[in-house]
Amino acid sequence: MSDFQDKAQAATAAMRDVFPATPLLRNAHLSDRFGADIWLKREDLSPVRSYKLRGAFNAMRKQSADRFVAASAGNHAQGVAFMCRHFGKKGVIFMPVTTPQQKIQKTRIFGGDAIEIRLIGDYFDDTLRAAQTYCTDQGAHFLSPFDDEDVIEGQASVAVEIEDQLGRIPDHIIIPVGGGGLSAGTLGYFGTDTQYSFVEPLGGACLRAALQAGRPVKLGHVNTFADGAAVGQIGERTFARLKDVGLANALTIPEDRLCTTMLEMLNVEGIVLEPAGALAVDALKDLGQAIRGRTVVCVTSGGNFDFERLPEVKERAQRFSGVKKYFILRLPQRPGALKDFLNVLGPEDDIARFEYLKKSARNFGSVLIGIETTDAANFSSFFAKLETAGFTYQDITDDEVLAQFLI
Repeated sequence: MSDFQDKAQAATAAMRDVFPATPLLRNAHLSDRFGADIWLKREDLSPVRSYKLRGAFNAMRKQSADRFVAASAGNHAQGVAFMCRHFGKKGVIFMPVTTPQQKIQKTRIFGGDAIEIRLIGDYFDDTLRAAQTYCTDQGAHFLSPFDDEDVIEGQASVAVEIEDQLGRIPDHIIIPVGGGGLSAGTLGYFGTDTQYSFVEPLGGACLRAALQAGRPVKLGHVNTFADGAAVGQIGERTFARLKDVGLANALTIPEDRLCTTMLEMLNVEGIVLEPAGALAVDALKDLGQAIRGRTVVCVTSGGNFDFERLPEVKERAQRFSGVKKYFILRLPQRPGALKDFLNVLGPEDDIARFEYLKKSARNFGSVLIGIETTDAANFSSFFAKLETAGFTYQDITDDEVLAQFLI
């Protein structure tokens, strides 16, 4: 057994005085669907509903500092807050001004009097600089959410528990990737004894970019929808462990497709997952024959989901599945024109949005229309009827610029 494995096991044993192991549960629905023996490592059921408290625990138990500083708008902040209260350490947590109140309140609840929350910066980069400046000025210990050897070692406790609960190392493990702490820890513990799939959101694929460049590189733009894994640059320490995993094992998931899995897990299984927490489950769709008949563990990394976002998740899932579309219609300004349009609708088509964009034209008006249906194939008939009836329209469902301003 390697020195890293010894340390990961020691960290795991120490954690049992603070919180129990998260469950490893076989999922019959996914197993039947994909023809494999699929288990979920439920990090969404930790005391802070993510695995982040593991790395925070291990770093704090090994560091002698009295004051810890974190920069985070989500799970890392909550993990650090929880452990500051446990260890009786002072914590200063920097969060962007734009952080939702729900996340601020949860962080405050976990940390209590042990922490101070400072809201600085509209963007995370501004928040991070403020936190690091504070550490320099005050001599406090900056606790990275992933790029720290003690944090990586602590996150490896997920792998320790999987082996203990399953009774062996799984044939295949699927891990979400943000900054790489969980992935580096799991790879460091299991080594080459299992097959890996490292999964990132398409709009934050910093591991894939680093593998292509041979070094960590900063992404030009990051889509923050899957905020738990939306990282602009993978860590130096984490990439040092992940640099040889191979591009074939680095998967990217479109954010809209991720929403279909979030809804499926909620509606079918009653499991609430945040976007990053659903990455590993969603990746099953891309693995196909590679996992058939094998024992597969998906790490559901977090369940900190604000239900105010549910309408957005449903909207994105419908658009990805092709059962909801938006288009701009040129509607003739004459009596009966609206009735003519309504007659084009099929029995399973519903109007979800109807808004005049321009009312000043003498002969035509531009209308933004959203249509929901039960089967994506219904739109072929719908658009064919529109054209036969002589209507002019533009499908803007996948036009990111127009959708941003109109939908």
